[in-house]
Amino acid sequence: MTTKTDNSWSRRHFLQTMAAGTTVLGGSAFSSIARAQDAGELVVSNWGGDWSNNCMKALETPVLEASGVRIRRDLASAPVRKAKLLAERALPRGTIDVAHFTDADAYELQIQGALEPLDYSKIPNAAHLLPGMRNPYFVPWMYSGVELIYNPDKIKTPPTSFADLLNPAYAGKVGLIDQIYFNYLYAYALLAGGSMQNVTPGLAKLLDLKKAVQPRVYPSHEQIAAAMSSGDVWISANYKARAAQWTAARLPIRGAYPSEGGIAIQFGVVIPKRARNKELAYRYLNEMLAPAAARSISTLTYYAPSVDNAALPTDLLREIAFTDAQRKQLHYVDYAYAAKNQAQWLEWWNKEIKV
Repeated sequence: MTTKTDNSWSRRHFLQTMAAGTTVLGGSAFSSIARAQDAGELVVSNWGGDWSNNCMKALETPVLEASGVRIRRDLASAPVRKAKLLAERALPRGTIDVAHFTDADAYELQIQGALEPLDYSKIPNAAHLLPGMRNPYFVPWMYSGVELIYNPDKIKTPPTSFADLLNPAYAGKVGLIDQIYFNYLYAYALLAGGSMQNVTPGLAKLLDLKKAVQPRVYPSHEQIAAAMSSGDVWISANYKARAAQWTAARLPIRGAYPSEGGIAIQFGVVIPKRARNKELAYRYLNEMLAPAAARSISTLTYYAPSVDNAALPTDLLREIAFTDAQRKQLHYVDYAYAAKNQAQWLEWWNKEIKV
């Protein structure tokens, strides 16, 4: 097992690599389908950037590709990839074999008939999933929760509430991430007297935030980490795992748990209903839950593993886990409510906040 020092990137190396672009699955639809007929090829849909890179390091390269599986990667944002799976429901065969999504994204795809019901007899490692994490259409790989993150060189007293982002003293220094916009709706709904089943009060509070501090909106985690390291951004909200990862990388970023409670999230994998290579897709799901892969992805990302046999080092577990009191305060997504409203939330965000 590598040590904590081995896991931590240097500040210089981290900032050099954060801006790296992603590779999108290329070629015509016809040639892609023809190539994927081969039983040894698997098409993986995922976010790009360091997320896909870490999935490659923890699972895809050392376990699957090393054994001869040819992996093609279709990398894009979640809304783009969801639209693709929904469009392929009517096709005899789709273009994706496994896809990475959040728990809420997976629910939305499932109720619209885009996902394969899972046969857990083909995923024996799922026997070690933590209580409450077995799902009929989605296999979680890791989990965390949204909390506050800040630059301790710029903000000496740790923030304690999502309300701290509205502080006029931070005007021009507040950052938001387009990639996780829905978490801000939840966070500010909680702050404004709403709930996980009623984000409407949060919309007005986010408009107050925009007026008070003119937040900078970044496309991804990598970009906001660079902005916080340079001093362009002092404070934001992000996953606890990201704060732990960046702290370990010796970036000037720390996490702080909000008094309103964090927003829980799971990341995992689904099999599209029209997947061409379901045999390899099940192998992917099973291998990702093996102790070595679960331990590796947590070591790389600082997200907590979804299985009980990852055997993480105590110091790492301390960094990525919530205390008992914090776990009791975590707020969980109402999947049905989110699925019903997500399209209009995204439209509102793009029109009112992102611009």
